[in-house]
Amino acid sequence: MDKNQGILLESGTNELEIVEFGVGKNRFGINVIKVKEILNPQPVTKIPHSHSAVEGIIEIRGEVVPVVDVAHALGFDQSENPDQDKFILSEFNQTKIVFHVHTVTQIHRISWEQIEKPSKMYQGLETQITGVIKMDSDMLLLLDFEKIVADINPETSLHVDQLRELGERERSNKRILIAEDSGLLRALLQETLEEAGYSQTFLCEDGKEAYDHLKGLADEGKRVEDEFQMVITDIEMPRMDGHHFTRLLKDDSNLSSLPVVIFSSLITNELRHKGEQVGADAQVSKPEIVELVRLIDHHIL
Repeated sequence: MDKNQGILLESGTNELEIVEFGVGKNRFGINVIKVKEILNPQPVTKIPHSHSAVEGIIEIRGEVVPVVDVAHALGFDQSENPDQDKFILSEFNQTKIVFHVHTVTQIHRISWEQIEKPSKMYQGLETQITGVIKMDSDMLLLLDFEKIVADINPETSLHVDQLRELGERERSNKRILIAEDSGLLRALLQETLEEAGYSQTFLCEDGKEAYDHLKGLADEGKRVEDEFQMVITDIEMPRMDGHHFTRLLKDDSNLSSLPVVIFSSLITNELRHKGEQVGADAQVSKPEIVELVRLIDHHIL
């Protein structure tokens, strides 16, 4: 597998590449730009008193990386052929982590428009899934790896108490539009921004919903700068990703003046150029909420 393929995709096209992997008889996917390497299983050093889904740690080229058993995290049976299992070395939220899966099969290049939002029909997995891709007569489920990691280590998620270092804050009447597909993160963002003084937030479940709302305001003859003073967007979202959403805003003379901050687990030195190419005003890696608030202060106060 050429792990650079995802990086070479042009920014803002609303396309992505998915690495398909299997756990039991289930087909799942992970965005290729989160994947650093596919490895064969190797001995794992166990850690005392660790989370039950954490197998332990391994060393990869001098770096110690935790190993998460995806089957255990999802409540599935263990592999029938452990010698043929695979380790997926990934990086997001500025952290490297290995996910132990049963098979890695192929790469699919698709559009975010092909990805449907999950529903409760997935029998308890809906909180672990960010999207559903219908392929042939089967379905491929996009796992919410950030949620899996946050369940194991809550410190990797947003925390209101991180804002204490900013000191006392005044209330602001500035309005912020947020595009974020995770219901959990939408609620956490709303809560933390309100704690920071920004209580006027408008929540959208993906880039398409956010873009349609802003475009509708402009089509009604309203100045979007009067309605909203900033847009915060995730990158990975069904129907329309954050890069494509940002490019549409910046290419529209009625919307281009809105400051756009990309707030995503995919902000790394290797991938930062993607946000720059589509015209993002700033980019912050999750869960750096303090840095996000500082950027909001800078752009709209």
